[in-house]
Amino acid sequence: MSPYIMFLLMFSLGLGTTITFASSHWFLAWVGLEINTLAILPLMSQHHHPRAVEATTKYFLIQATAAAMILFAGTTNAWVTGQWGIQQMSDPIPITMVTLALALKIGLAPVHAWLPEVLQGLDLTTGLILSTWQKLAPFALLLQIQPTGSTLLIILGLSSTLLGGWGGLNQTQLRKILAYSSIAHLGWMILVLQFKPSLTLLALLTYIIMTFSVFLLFKLMNATTINMLAASWTISPIIASLAPLTFLSLGGLPPLTGFMPKWLILQELTLSGLPLIATLAALSALLSLYFYLRLSYAIILTISPNSIVGTTAWRLPPSQATLPLAVSTSLTILLLPLTPAILTLLSS
Repeated sequence: MSPYIMFLLMFSLGLGTTITFASSHWFLAWVGLEINTLAILPLMSQHHHPRAVEATTKYFLIQATAAAMILFAGTTNAWVTGQWGIQQMSDPIPITMVTLALALKIGLAPVHAWLPEVLQGLDLTTGLILSTWQKLAPFALLLQIQPTGSTLLIILGLSSTLLGGWGGLNQTQLRKILAYSSIAHLGWMILVLQFKPSLTLLALLTYIIMTFSVFLLFKLMNATTINMLAASWTISPIIASLAPLTFLSLGGLPPLTGFMPKWLILQELTLSGLPLIATLAALSALLSLYFYLRLSYAIILTISPNSIVGTTAWRLPPSQATLPLAVSTSLTILLLPLTPAILTLLSS
């Protein structure tokens, strides 16, 4: 792809998200989401592989359906209340419609089935954009709506944490595992959204950092299946030894960064009078932790048969920039002691 076209697409990707961030009118928010969707479609299909084209087509149809639902919900709200403002949604029917539409856009259960299939058909770089940047605009709208007293958010969040954990148990493809990991993490964010939106922002930030680290790790190792992780030590022994800490941080194991949002969300759910929901969410984290342990086992306790030529790769300079991976891995592992400072920053 021409660098000029790549720049134009990346600029449009950022522009669409920024328009949605800055808008208080439903039509402008919808326009931003559409620009965002149209900009990522060429990036998804740039390799012209049938699997990539299939994933792009599925993604386009899902996003078009969700965008139509958002526009219809905004129009219905304007018809009922006479207001187009995002924060002025008061009728329960448009609120429910737009919440379900945004859940479909980001891949919350039970409308999550498209996400693993789409992510599996993409390369790791585009998959990283889909798993991180593409979540920002819908979450900005969810934070502006803030439907209070809604059992719908609890149902979406709890089903996402459970199905995200169950779905990843039997997977061998790394991109599908990351897709189910995304569904589970999004469930945690949605659970606490109506009680403390700042915790949703914190969970989203830590998820983006951890997912960024894992995608860069797989890209450096050129790994797409669990079995391919066994040869990672021949490429970079140091990164291979730190990778299990990154996986366990995604699983929310203390004293790593991923424990911070889970700990605070469980505390907030308990204080809000939902101890049963908090217990089920904590138990669902064990499901996710299992497949992260599978990845950790494959990368540090399994050694694949290698020729002498294959084992010399770690002596060669890496072909990709490792500074972003080093920074994101450090943040993924070491941010937990800064929890009070981060909470103060978010609450100010």
